[in-house]
Amino acid sequence: MQTVRVWVLAACVFVSAAAAFAEAPKTSIRPMPRALQAAPVMVAEVAATFAPTIRPRPRPEGLGRAIADATLVPVVAAAPEPEPRKKGLFGFLRPNKRPDALSERKLASAGAVRILPGKDVVVSKKGSVCGVPEIKGETLAAIPGKLKGCGVKDPVRVTSVSGVKLSTAATINCETAKALNQWVKKGVEPVYGKGQVVELKVFASYACRGRNNKKGARISEHGRGNAIDIGGLEFADGRSVTVAQNFDRSMRQVHKAACGIFGTTLGPGSDGYHENHMHFDVVRYRNGTYCR
Repeated sequence: MQTVRVWVLAACVFVSAAAAFAEAPKTSIRPMPRALQAAPVMVAEVAATFAPTIRPRPRPEGLGRAIADATLVPVVAAAPEPEPRKKGLFGFLRPNKRPDALSERKLASAGAVRILPGKDVVVSKKGSVCGVPEIKGETLAAIPGKLKGCGVKDPVRVTSVSGVKLSTAATINCETAKALNQWVKKGVEPVYGKGQVVELKVFASYACRGRNNKKGARISEHGRGNAIDIGGLEFADGRSVTVAQNFDRSMRQVHKAACGIFGTTLGPGSDGYHENHMHFDVVRYRNGTYCR
């Protein structure tokens, strides 16, 4: 009897489900479109609100002329495209080797040069002469000699070498200027320390005269732009040392260091004419340098 009741109940459920599926709608209910009557009004209000701010403002007067008169910036040529990167272990990309001339290109774009092997030292080319950034000054027109044998074909007026100021701008030729610059780096700085000497006391540079200021004597190397006389040094701490009163061990060392950089080096005790200064010139002799 219980089994019959279960079967009757199951049959009723089946019939009800079939009726429900039979009455399902053929299409799903779609949402109705929203009315757009208020949309034009809202768009108009928003446009009216932001209209004053979305328009470009008028260009200030004179701006076009200022742009036209502005200094043009030179265009730097684009660097060549780098080489394709190579794959290393496990397929990962390896960085390419830096080009050898990359540092030089960067320094050149900054107006600098490589002056020490293995180390980049930025030295401005502005105001330099003789093709050496460390020699500051200006080029001059050729100097004609008042006496036979005098004159300088390509003179320069040097104001500083390797950051060391000259007390008086020296009119010399480039060969002498380069030798003076080398003497400061290889003679003065090793003895006193880099940056310690801030000024060279110049006693003489170009002068159309005879040797040792003697009338009728052979033309001095000063008369050809080949020589410069240094009478003392000034230091960063304010001290001033002269050759006449302080030809001590250190001064003798810098005097000796000039021998070889210059062709002729003279100082106190050499010939009686250089007791208060050191004479340097670039003339070379058959027997080599002359140092006294």
